[in-house]
Amino acid sequence: MAVPQNRTTKSRRNMRRAHDALVAANPNECANCGELKRPHHVCSACGHYDSREVVASAKEVDLDEDAA
Repeated sequence: MAVPQNRTTKSRRNMRRAHDALVAANPNECANCGELKRPHHVCSACGHYDSREVVASAKEVDLDEDAA
């Protein structure tokens, strides 16, 4: 059975965990509407990506009343 020869000190334990910290988000401004969005993601406010519309917003889509 594997048993440690010596006790791991608090300093060594904490140094091992030095790279586990969470990093803050890096939001970018949408070129179309100016809202903050994640880099390389479609804007959730307007549905644009790379200066073109990728996802149609719900306001623009016309749904038939019978279909709903």
